[in-house]
Formats: sequence, structure tokens, C-alpha cells
Amino acid sequence: MTRPVKRSLTLNGHRTSVSLEAEFWTAFRDLATEKNMPINALAAVIDAERGQDSGLATAIRLYVLRALQNRGQSVR
Repeated sequence: MTRPVKRSLTLNGHRTSVSLEAEFWTAFRDLATEKNMPINALAAVIDAERGQDSGLATAIRLYVLRALQNRGQSVR
């Protein structure tokens, strides 16, 4: 596992930054590609669905984890 890397995203026209480990960024980008969605659009969907008790980075990690568990894979 690598240290978190901070990257910028645009959600609904607003810039924000999210820190994720490289393995999560890779899996997140792969999932967006599979869905034919820009990564910012997928992040916006996750952001809209997350509860106020969790941060965006946590919501993205959980989204990636669930998606990979549903197909029987692990995070790279």
C-alpha cells in the first residue's frame, strides 16, 4: 500500500481535492472507464450518495471496495 496522493477533482463546477492511495486511484479510474464516465462525474455521483458523516475520500474508497467485492476482486 502506498501513501495517499492528493488529486484535484471538479464536482458540480467546484474544485476539491481528495487524498487516496495510488491503488485506489487506479481502481477508481478503471471503474469510471468501465462505466464510460469521466472520473469527475463518477466522483459527483458518489458525493451525492454519501452520507454527511463520511468524507469524500472515504466514500470513494468504500465505492471501490464494494465494486471490487461484487466481482470477487481485491484492490490492486
